[in-house]
Amino acid sequence: MAGTSASRPRNTLARTGARILVDQLKIHGADLAFCVPGESYLALLDALYDTRAIRLVTCRQEGGAAMMADAYGKLTGRPGIVMVTRGPGAANASAGLHVAMQDSTPLILLIGDVARNARGRDAFQEVDFRQMFGPLAKWVGRIDDPARIPEFVSRAFHTAVNGRPGPVVLALPEDMLIEEAEAADGERYVRAETYPSPAAMAALREALIQAERPLVMLGGSSWNAEAVARVEAFAAAWKLPVGCVFRRQDRFDNAHPSYAGDIGIGINPKLAARVQDADLLIAIGPRLGEITTSGYTLLDIPAPKQKLIHIHPDPEELGRVYRPFLAIAATPAGFAAALDNLAPPARPRWTAATEAAHADYLAWRQAPRIPGAVQMGEIMAWLETQLPPGTIFANGAGNFATWLNRFHCYRGYGTQVAPTSGSMGYGLPGAIAAALLHPDRPVVCFTGDGDFLMTGQELATAAAEKLKLVIVLVNNNLYGTIRMHQEMHYPGRVIATDLVNPDFAALARAYAAHGEIVARTEEFAPAFERARASGKTALIELRIDPEAITPARSLSQLRAEALAKKRY
Repeated sequence: MAGTSASRPRNTLARTGARILVDQLKIHGADLAFCVPGESYLALLDALYDTRAIRLVTCRQEGGAAMMADAYGKLTGRPGIVMVTRGPGAANASAGLHVAMQDSTPLILLIGDVARNARGRDAFQEVDFRQMFGPLAKWVGRIDDPARIPEFVSRAFHTAVNGRPGPVVLALPEDMLIEEAEAADGERYVRAETYPSPAAMAALREALIQAERPLVMLGGSSWNAEAVARVEAFAAAWKLPVGCVFRRQDRFDNAHPSYAGDIGIGINPKLAARVQDADLLIAIGPRLGEITTSGYTLLDIPAPKQKLIHIHPDPEELGRVYRPFLAIAATPAGFAAALDNLAPPARPRWTAATEAAHADYLAWRQAPRIPGAVQMGEIMAWLETQLPPGTIFANGAGNFATWLNRFHCYRGYGTQVAPTSGSMGYGLPGAIAAALLHPDRPVVCFTGDGDFLMTGQELATAAAEKLKLVIVLVNNNLYGTIRMHQEMHYPGRVIATDLVNPDFAALARAYAAHGEIVARTEEFAPAFERARASGKTALIELRIDPEAITPARSLSQLRAEALAKKRY
């Protein structure tokens, strides 16, 4: 847990800015950092040479490095650290920064910058980072005085983790990093856990007692395993139905008898109806944005017909889109602690509805058959029986992710690493960060052909770090999600969505990974066992029929339905 009140000797000796910065990172608990090296911050890299307290992972593109830092933040709750150079390096990193902002992930981006005396002259690779990253970060700062590094770094960590967590950017002029200064070290950052008032909890209990059709919605960041366990106990005691928002399914044990499914893209129609028909909706943690509310269709704007109780750590998120009946500014962990004292009624009147909601979820997980020789439903069913509950799954964006998000049962907190922002290319960097943090746990990356080649060069990073993870690559030679929408809105007018791909298994082997191709369902199980036994990063390419664009409809069906609508 970050934060300490213990006194300790504070280093005030003259040091270079780079050394002061490294010392502050260590004080604030940084143990892992991701980088693409650049000449603009060579002094920082040299200062890291003298310490072994911070493990530095060299990546192959700044977007992948930033996504790894985001995954670190998701899995630990601590700021992920990423270091890049100015101009093009910073621009590349913006993809991961956007994920961290949308997903409310604590992250600190350190950028080597032009020298102070060159600023404003359109110097080599010069960028005004306040303008560039203003909408993508909670705070953008530039350290011009090395004596102020402890102040800036302390602010960066506190800003990244508190309120609504998110990314912070610090620009580091290259000449500042080599300048010496006397600076007193800071103290480790303090996480501000916020709690609901007794009056708010009393109002929540009264709303529950009066409700006929309550539903709990979980999401957002700032969770931990203890908070999840407390919410599970609360749901069990009150017999409440619980849904998790898009790519936050590890906020609740999916096998729990109260679990009703995930809320967001591709929601179970029966669950959507339950959300819309609820007379009390308790949202713990999520921002209630477009994806969370299935395109703003589940709640009316600005006044939902459901009695909305919204719990979020940032007061500015409360009422941003939807007016709550009761607004509670509290972290999920702080709110969950207050649930311990919320005594339930003897016989909640919605018990049967909760049981029906869980039954609907189980039925929704029954996978249909799809066109082609590779049946993804059978593959998912096999994985469910073979992998332990603590397996970490990482994925990027694309229709392939439906197979994981809908048909996998997440059993514990910290087992899902995925971008709620819908960013392509996230799966492999996310899996790399997970494998670095948890080398003792199985890590599986789900990705598509278009998704994978956004950051596929990070296979080199996985090889360099000698990581053991398995990549399941679903290849249909399409930008599948875009093609789906293309057929729905412009049927038969195909352009820009067909792909020509490499032999992905051969590509994996070129990166010293294990690589196999699966063209039939029965080939998958032995291929996966060989992948796990290889003792290194392994990639299994699943060659599926392009017609199998979604679990429910084929490409031809989507086109036919769209054409029929156009005729009328």
